Order: sequence, then structure tokens, then C-alpha cells
Amino acid sequence: MNKVILMGRLTKDPEVKQTPSNIAVCSFTIACDRRFKSQNGERQSDFINCVAWRQQATLLGNYFHKGSRIAVVGSLQSRSYDDQNGQKRYVTEVVVDEIEFVDTRSEAQGQGAPAPAPAQSAPTAFFRRSADTAAGPADRSGLRGIYGFGRQFTASF
Repeated sequence: MNKVILMGRLTKDPEVKQTPSNIAVCSFTIACDRRFKSQNGERQSDFINCVAWRQQATLLGNYFHKGSRIAVVGSLQSRSYDDQNGQKRYVTEVVVDEIEFVDTRSEAQGQGAPAPAPAQSAPTAFFRRSADTAAGPADRSGLRGIYGFGRQFTASF
């Protein structure tokens, strides 16, 4: 099985290009925070190269920008090529199958990008307060997460 799931922020604005056969392609990098902090208390990040094709590439170009939070699902792929000097170069990247919006609409609009259309929007937050609780911020029992195939998970703090 070759499956990669990443969540992070785009390191620069995605640029969609066309292949000679007019297929949209977008190469981009996601900065993913590591789970642990270094000895001096700083959190380190990994920078993961990704490539999206066709509709996913167009979606990236239209709705995402530098700093956007994004979740992707794909597979890890390695390839090699000869550069201009004749040196063999190796590339490992994630070939994207699925893209998820992670920013809320207000966050996306606040950074100058158009909000995603309702028909294309994905869950905008992993946790949200359920409508039936009016408890204050100290009571987190009303938080629920929705992710994936409509499954609900209760968050515990």
C-alpha cells in the first residue's frame, strides 16, 4: 500500500502550468509541522514536494495561495532525470489524489483569496461546537469533529 496523508501550509502561491498535450499540472510544497518540539522549544517543519494534475491542479490555482492550510491524500513517487549539466537528479514527491480545504471561508477571504464555491467545499474545520450546547469555553464536551466519510468523532480534552 502506498498512501500519504498530509496537512500543512502552502509555502508559495501555486502556479498551474499546461503540458504540451494541454493537461493542467501544479507542483507545490507543503510545510508540515512535526509533532515534537526541539530542545529549545521550537517546532520544526518538513517541506514536502507535491504535484497535482488536471482538476486538482486547477482547483489549487483558483482557491489556494501562500499560507493556505491544506490537506492532501496521495501516493509517494520517485523519479529521476538528467539536468542541464548531464547530472542524474532524483526527485521524491507526493502525487495528489485528493485535496481538502482546511481554512475557514473567513480565513481564506481575509488573506485575499476567493472563498471556495459551496459545491466544492470540504469540511472547513476538524472540530466545531455542536449546535445543541451553549456551554462556555471551559466546557469542551460539546466539541465534535467531522472528517472523512461523514464519520463523527468526539474530541476529549
